[in-house]
Amino acid sequence: MEHFTTIKILHVVATVLFLLSAVGLAGVVIKKRRSGDTTVQNRLLQRPWLFIWLLMGLCLLIMPVSGWWLVHYAGWSLGQTWLLASSVLYTLGTLSWAWLVARLNRLRTAADTGPSKIPLVLAIFSAVCFIAIAGLMGAKPV
Repeated sequence: MEHFTTIKILHVVATVLFLLSAVGLAGVVIKKRRSGDTTVQNRLLQRPWLFIWLLMGLCLLIMPVSGWWLVHYAGWSLGQTWLLASSVLYTLGTLSWAWLVARLNRLRTAADTGPSKIPLVLAIFSAVCFIAIAGLMGAKPV
């Protein structure tokens, strides 16, 4: 059972780091927007923010592997509805996150610095997916 506990801790730490990084980035954007900086999203992929994006990417790579091992050690069936829904939400949320990073990189390198709603929509969609996953994991009917 010590492997189960270790993997569970790894999974929870990856999840918490991902969510805290997302909240931190959102807080920076909101704070800068309120102070009048309308192009803050264009600078979110520059140093030191790049470290946070890399940390989020690492967490996104760890979560499905540790989640699979948790399901394997617990002996749950992969066909359970909450696991399937979590997998679909994870895929959609991760694709949305990757598209957000690509879009922010394009904004960073583009000459056009006009405001865009696409990064906001992608960030909200990704956040909703990961919060729904956390809710499914917390309320698992097993």
